[in-house]
Formats: sequence, C-alpha cells, structure tokens
Amino acid sequence: MSFRSIVRDVRDGFGSLSRRSFDVRLPGHHRGKSHGSFHDLHDQPLVVQSSRWANLPPELLCDVIKRLEESESTWPARKHVVSCAAVCRSWRSMCKEIVRSPELCGKLTFPVSLKQPGSRDGTIQCFIKRDKSNLTYHLFLCLSPALLVENGKFLLSAKRTRRTTCTEYVISMDADNISRSSSTYIGKLRSNFLGTKFIMYDTQPPHTGAHVPPPGRTSRRFSKKVSPKVPATGSFNIAQITYELNVLGTRGPRRMHCIMHSIPAASLEAGGTVPGQPELLPRSLEDSFRSISFSTEFSSSRFSEIVAGSTSNEEEDGKAKPLILKNKAPRWHEQLQCWCLNFRGRVTVASVKNFQLIAATQPPPPPPPSASGAPTGSQPPTQSEHDKIILQFGKVGKDMFTMDYRYPLSAFQAFAICLSSFDTKLACE
Repeated sequence: MSFRSIVRDVRDGFGSLSRRSFDVRLPGHHRGKSHGSFHDLHDQPLVVQSSRWANLPPELLCDVIKRLEESESTWPARKHVVSCAAVCRSWRSMCKEIVRSPELCGKLTFPVSLKQPGSRDGTIQCFIKRDKSNLTYHLFLCLSPALLVENGKFLLSAKRTRRTTCTEYVISMDADNISRSSSTYIGKLRSNFLGTKFIMYDTQPPHTGAHVPPPGRTSRRFSKKVSPKVPATGSFNIAQITYELNVLGTRGPRRMHCIMHSIPAASLEAGGTVPGQPELLPRSLEDSFRSISFSTEFSSSRFSEIVAGSTSNEEEDGKAKPLILKNKAPRWHEQLQCWCLNFRGRVTVASVKNFQLIAATQPPPPPPPSASGAPTGSQPPTQSEHDKIILQFGKVGKDMFTMDYRYPLSAFQAFAICLSSFDTKLACE
C-alpha cells in the first residue's frame, strides 16, 4: 500500500466531518459565527481522535510520516504532509517532531513557515505578480526554475491603498479577501508622504509581557466608532525601511536600508539564532495556506525586549543591536552605460526597483594569530554570512518579479520589503 493511498484513505475516513469541528479561534483574530473557539475545541472531543488511524503504534506512525516527508519534497505533492498533520493530535505531534523548519530544510510546508526564517544553506525562490487594475500583489513559491511561469504555490497577497498622507499595503494569507477585517490579515506596510520611509507592522505584540511601543497612528484613531470586525490588537512595529533622498537629482540606483527590530545582528554570527521563532500550528491544517491565521505565539518577537531582562553588561547589550540591511552597491558598466548587479540569471529586465540586500553591520574581527605564527584551529569561512545576499528582488517581465530570500528573513518580512520598492519615490530618483 503506497503512502499516497494511506493519506487518501485517511482523508476519506474523516472527510464527512464538518470543517467547523477543526476551526480554532486564535487570539487577536476575528472569526465568523460559525467558527468555534480554541477552548471549545478542547472541551469537545474530536471524532477523528478515536478512529483507527489515531491508534497507530508510534513507531509505525513515525516511519510512515518520515517516508512521506522525504518522498513528497515539493509542492503540490507536499500537501500530503499537511494532510497528515490534520488527522488528529497524535499525527500532528508526530509531524511537529519530523517536519523541520525552513531554516533547516529550506522547504515551506505549513502556514507558520511564512513567519519563520528562510534557509541557511540557500535561497527560497518566489515570484510576485502585480495587478495594476486592482492594486494587488500576489506572492507565489516557485515550482520550477523557469522565470516566466503562471503556476506556483500561493503564499501571500497584498493590496495597496492610497491615502492623503501615506500609502498602505495590507498583507493577507487569502488571495481574494485582502482586508484588515479578514481573519487572514497578518500585517501591513505603511509609507510616509514622500514614500521614502516605510514601517512594517505585525498584527500581534512582539513579545508577551514586554514593553511595546504605542501602535502607529491610523485614521481609525480619530473615528468615534470603531468597526467590531477590526481585531482588537493593534499594529506593532517590527521593521523600518528607509530610502535615501536624492536632493541633487543625480542619476543612479536607489539607496535603501532596513532596520529589522525583530532580528538581532548577532543572528548572523556563528551559532546565532532568531529569537521568538514560531512553532507548528496547534490546529488542523488544510491543503492551502489561505483561511489560516497565526496565533499569538507565531508573531515576530523584538529580540531587544526578550533579552532586556537577562543582559546587563555592555558586551551583551552590544550584541542586542538590531540587524541592519543595506542595498548592495551596483557597478557602472562602461559598455552598457548602466548600473549592473549580478542576479545570477534571476532578473532579466532593467528597473530602478531591482535591488539586493546584504548585512550593513561588519563581522567581528578575526582572533589574533598565535605567538608561533601557526594558523588557529577555527578559520573564517570563505564567504561570511555578512557578505551573503539575504534578499534580492527584480523584474523579469510585465508585472512579474522574482523574490529570493534566505535566513534570517521570513517570507512575510521579505514580501513587505519588496512591496516598498513598488511605491513611487520621486524624491529618491
């Protein structure tokens, strides 16, 4: 019996159950009347939990999921792994132990992967489709090496709204319902009047019990009546993107830098990690990313607030500085008479929107050589983490752009940074 047959049999076994039995109301997100709460899910026993598949021996279940996870490594076949995590609690717990995060395996499996750091060993290749008529942007996971493709795994969507003093991009996990009142709303990006400064907001507080700066100023603040559909939680600043002003009007590429409040600069050092990483969704998972929200524990964490109570000396405080990214400076090509960057074939159309981001902070100095002059045991790598391209974005066709990101950025953070490049910046060009 093949693994696909097992998965199909499992899905048929509980396919007659209503999906409402698995819906969970997550803190800070609005759900419809037909959705139960998180506590109701635990109070009412799941029918599937008493099925024959829930009583498989742990050794057999572990072997089944391991083999399935290894064989179904790409989408759309990857959906069978997601289906296994939706069977019951025991299957979900086993998937949580076996399926690794994108940082370790380089694969996007569950919706929570969108807020986890990317791969350390390589980039996760995606593409963005722009719809100028609807002012929407859709992020897809590349399923083939071809640049101009119409098929891909949907990840995120965004809708641009022009206001009097700013431009706002609402980011959602639903391809069609892109609004702040939706349960799939996970964050937004807001610019200033000139389009030179952007603030990235998360829907959940950076860290439970930590001091959180007041939310950004919104038009709803001046309204006497707030719609009950809007989540009670505010918008929490997790990053800031700045484009340098071009006062003299000289021709050249844009200059930008990003301050990632939720990522420490020490995350790029040897043994460094991104704190507050989310875990597997504690609920049933569907084949698609849409209609699934993140709970409080999935939000980005401000590392400076996490370590504030545990660090006291100046050396530790120095390591708690936020990660700052800057665009890689292009070189001037005399023959082509243009600025050039090496995108390794992932970008084919020249555009002022194209950029590559690297770490702006310098790595720590290497240890001094020993007295005998012999090399030390730990030699620095050929390419430091500070020199690697963390995010690159570029045009490949009309309304088609590639987005490749890696550790320590997540898909949500990378997508928001790329959205800032779409905005008009007359003062920077």
